[in-house]
Amino acid sequence: MTEIALGLAGAFTWSFLEYFIHRWLGHHRSFRPNFFAAEHTRHHSEGGYFSPAWKKVLSALVVTPLIGAPLALVFGLSLAAPYTLGLVLSYLGYEWFHNRAHVNRGFTRYGRYQRQHHFHHHFVNPKANHGVTSPLWDLVFGTFEVPQRITVPERLQMAWLSDPSTEDVWSELQPYYALRRAKRRA
Repeated sequence: MTEIALGLAGAFTWSFLEYFIHRWLGHHRSFRPNFFAAEHTRHHSEGGYFSPAWKKVLSALVVTPLIGAPLALVFGLSLAAPYTLGLVLSYLGYEWFHNRAHVNRGFTRYGRYQRQHHFHHHFVNPKANHGVTSPLWDLVFGTFEVPQRITVPERLQMAWLSDPSTEDVWSELQPYYALRRAKRRA
């Protein structure tokens, strides 16, 4: 039971780190430049860009012992391991959910909500909705905004957003998304 509680505590810690890293390292000018900001800026400006997997693995390999080793020294390995595992598994879940938001339209109610919450951040207000997997810390820190219909610039649209035969947003997604077409030159 203790191991489960520690794993959940690690997951809860990741949820805060996800918000903190995204909001402050990714968007706050006072913390720039930093290791995260350049990749994050590129992610916002290039629709389908994600940092290469090797950078994410390297970050996890550096951060995991920085967190796990001191905890093991203070609390012992039997307490540090489940906490660290919960943190790392939550990070991996975050990476999966974030990627899926960009490449998949969402099959569950949560998946559809999570995408709209995240794309509100991308296309409506980059100072809001920093939590990718949960709005919890946005609610705590006052950066939560209820996603409305999101207008996506055509050049940044996700592949799942529009019907290739019509180039319009799929009819079932139109209540949630619209495209802002690029002005065509004559």
